[in-house]
Amino acid sequence: MTVGETYKKAGVDILAAEKAKNRIARLAKETFTPDVMSEIGAFGGVFRFPSGSDNLLLASADGVGTKTKVASAAGIYNTVGRDLVNHCVNDLLVHGAEPLFFLDYIGYANLEPERVAEIVEGLSIACRRNGLALIGGETAQMPGVYSSGDFDLVGFIIGKTTENALIDGSKIRPGDKLIALSSNGLQTNGYSLARMVLLDSGKFKLDDTPKILNGVTVGEALLAIHPSYRAQVGSLLSTEVEVHGMAHITGGGIQGNLIRVLPDGCAARVDLSDVKIPSIFELIRREGNIPPDEMYRVFNMGVGYLLVVPDKRISEALVLLNGAGAAAVRCGEIVEGEKSVTLRRTV
Repeated sequence: MTVGETYKKAGVDILAAEKAKNRIARLAKETFTPDVMSEIGAFGGVFRFPSGSDNLLLASADGVGTKTKVASAAGIYNTVGRDLVNHCVNDLLVHGAEPLFFLDYIGYANLEPERVAEIVEGLSIACRRNGLALIGGETAQMPGVYSSGDFDLVGFIIGKTTENALIDGSKIRPGDKLIALSSNGLQTNGYSLARMVLLDSGKFKLDDTPKILNGVTVGEALLAIHPSYRAQVGSLLSTEVEVHGMAHITGGGIQGNLIRVLPDGCAARVDLSDVKIPSIFELIRREGNIPPDEMYRVFNMGVGYLLVVPDKRISEALVLLNGAGAAAVRCGEIVEGEKSVTLRRTV
């Protein structure tokens, strides 16, 4: 079975999505002006404003995927908003940006007003905790598009930094070391596959407690809130420790996201020996008989965020990150070679 085959059965065709993105990228680049400071594929779009200044605006858009279906089934609506804001904050954090404001889109067929308010409650909580303003959004009721009870949730974030402070991976060099910050589960990616394997198959209900989850229900494990890494990473960025690059591990896994920030001539060798893999991933792998290669292509597999720092500052960086509450571990290095990411895995 080829990598991505199980995910395709769940309704997500990774290869087709990549082809679509490549076509979109060409069209988007045709609109670029001289003040665009980023390439298509960056975690956030970077725009110089005003023109000729050192000031940069950053923008990003994302969603929580079919985690919304798990939330609907569980009757828990006030956490996916937090997932969304934290996800978007992390994307801008990759570039060292300070978040400024946020807008949301909620689409549904016939969601009760109370449920919509609960979704926005989660957005509001996360915006306050991350220091950004929820300044607007769109609520669209479209029964001809969405199925009854389902909803879609998308966010748009704007942040700022300066050209001197921008982190874009260009400083990454052979000899740099990698640091992994732990994830607490799926975060916001891979839910179509997880639902197919665990729920749609009839193997589990949301309130089941498989032994492997150590007293946590399937629903609780799937709805674990995507963390914001801003406080922990910010504690490092505010010091003299230089950070050469960062990656938010979302759809595409470790390999698909770390390669986005690598410059030419740099290859990442990721050692996952010290990374703790949340039990929910082993449950999905076992019940779906999913090949390890596909698990690492679809899911974060315990790594929520990656940092690249100079070799001589690795110990100091780990102390600072763990002191700020992050579960940070050393996880590999950058070597000279063709731009690529290889994994030394435990699974």
